[in-house]
Amino acid sequence: MTTTFPQLDHPIVQAPLAGGPSTPELAAAVSAAGGLGFLAAGYKSAEDLAGDITRTRAITSAPVGVNLFALTETRVDDDRLAAYARAIERDARRHHVGLGEPHFDDDAFDAKLDVVCRQRPPIASFTFGCPEPTVVQRLHELDIAVWVTVTEVGEALLATQAGADALVVQGVEAGGHRGGFEDADGRGDVALLPLLRLVARACELPLIASGGIADGSGIAAALAAGARAAQIGTAFMRCPEAATSHAHRDALSAPTPTAITRAFSGRRARGIVNAFMRDHDDQALAAYPHVNQLTAPLRAAARKAGDADAINLWAGQAHTLAQDLPAGELVHRWSAEARAALEQARYALAQPPRPV
Repeated sequence: MTTTFPQLDHPIVQAPLAGGPSTPELAAAVSAAGGLGFLAAGYKSAEDLAGDITRTRAITSAPVGVNLFALTETRVDDDRLAAYARAIERDARRHHVGLGEPHFDDDAFDAKLDVVCRQRPPIASFTFGCPEPTVVQRLHELDIAVWVTVTEVGEALLATQAGADALVVQGVEAGGHRGGFEDADGRGDVALLPLLRLVARACELPLIASGGIADGSGIAAALAAGARAAQIGTAFMRCPEAATSHAHRDALSAPTPTAITRAFSGRRARGIVNAFMRDHDDQALAAYPHVNQLTAPLRAAARKAGDADAINLWAGQAHTLAQDLPAGELVHRWSAEARAALEQARYALAQPPRPV
């Protein structure tokens, strides 16, 4: 069993970025540069996940992790779901597509877990829930470390009890879906720095900070607050190695505010505010993955047409800091900036106090 935190040249982890931006090329570039890249299993078939792992290993021998969704079925209000489908029908017609068929599925968890167990990446991380202790034990027996995404102290304690080796601590600033165990309004809506301190006080596991970090100074702040590394997502999405759509790339550079919404997927997620979000956020309901399946054909057609007002523009609060640069160059640049920021902080603390 391995519980050792990986030795990284740079304390930078690439967030999995499920649903499009994630590619073997991106994960490999981050790992080859001395950070830790991740492949997203979410929304892919088990066969495609296996292919991504194989492709990544053909590009680099550096370690790359794999992220899985750990979904639990919850009750859905069928009447509200049908009403939401009627509310967005006009958007679908405008893009000449029908709506998808909503239903629950667990994102082929068992099949993807089997792939991970066969391929044996060094780390398997989990989002949306905590794997059962038997799953953790199975992975440990194969020398695969287990990381769990948490958004509050209670989740951190549950993940610790299940045998997790590290915790990805996700602040409310983070782009994309809230990664916590329960999708309740207001649940886990804590900013990253106080959440890091609260979790560090409650748990002794290594912490990976996630949420609103997009440059070296942000990494330095996370390390100073107790994290071993910073997990960065949005700031990698404009890299040439990422498969981010053109409309999404353009939106990241505009100073448009972000908000948390259920409108696209039925689960709370932070994205850049656009017309679809403004029109439908009040009507959206807690129903994941049902709403995600319902809107999938519409979003695919809008993405193909370059319509940024009808796609989910997942982004963190610091999205305008994202740069159109190779991922490896960003890893080295951010690491140097973080070292400089920490050195500056040490120097400032060493100075005699000045009178106020």
